[in-house]
Amino acid sequence: MIDPVLLKIGIFEIRWYGLVYVLGFLLVYFLLNKYRNRVGLNEEDVESYVFYLILGTVIGARLFHVFIWDFSYYSNHVLDIFKLWEGGMAFCGGFFGSILTSYIFCKKKKISFLKLGDVVVIPAILALSLGRIANFVNQELWGTVTNFKYCVDFDGECRHPYQIYSAIKRFFIFVVLFSLNLKKRKDGLIFWSFICLTSFGRFFLDFLKDETKYLSLTIAQYFSIIVFIISFYILIRDYWR
Repeated sequence: MIDPVLLKIGIFEIRWYGLVYVLGFLLVYFLLNKYRNRVGLNEEDVESYVFYLILGTVIGARLFHVFIWDFSYYSNHVLDIFKLWEGGMAFCGGFFGSILTSYIFCKKKKISFLKLGDVVVIPAILALSLGRIANFVNQELWGTVTNFKYCVDFDGECRHPYQIYSAIKRFFIFVVLFSLNLKKRKDGLIFWSFICLTSFGRFFLDFLKDETKYLSLTIAQYFSIIVFIISFYILIRDYWR
């Protein structure tokens, strides 16, 4: 397996996982700065937004992971909550945290949430794709045990490389969203397409994820069903008629 630590100098470590987060926010900054006039922002606004986006995404992703996915562990290891470099960032929490942060920012600046969302989700989904590769490097979020030809050995068991499947799904979504950005379209189409495709893919891929299920579905799958129905309805109502 690949070492999750890219560089170590004394007690200082640079991990692939953390590097992906940094890269993701840099991509958001540069693309949003490029299209800031389209959104109605100046350079200072972009810097402020990215700062708050980082806080909202990281805090949301971490809290969701701690309280939803692994509360039994963190309730007995409270200080480990702050060890972000060890992984443990839930997509659902990061998603809701970033949405809430962006909505509040747009209300404050009196700009269109959908215009902002159309720009931000493109670099975001690319970074999320790379994030799944970082999950693979960190040896976390493994798939179910299988005899599939391309399974990966993990602790003596051959498992589906769920992280790689998810990375491919997200890269495909990136290609779709990038293609939509090259065409004339109504504000919000890219944002809602991102929501719809992501939730749709997550629902089906989670059948191959080794995670506790309730009535045959994971918690993320229940969230995905709700989010997909809402986003699909909005796409039909506002963009496909």
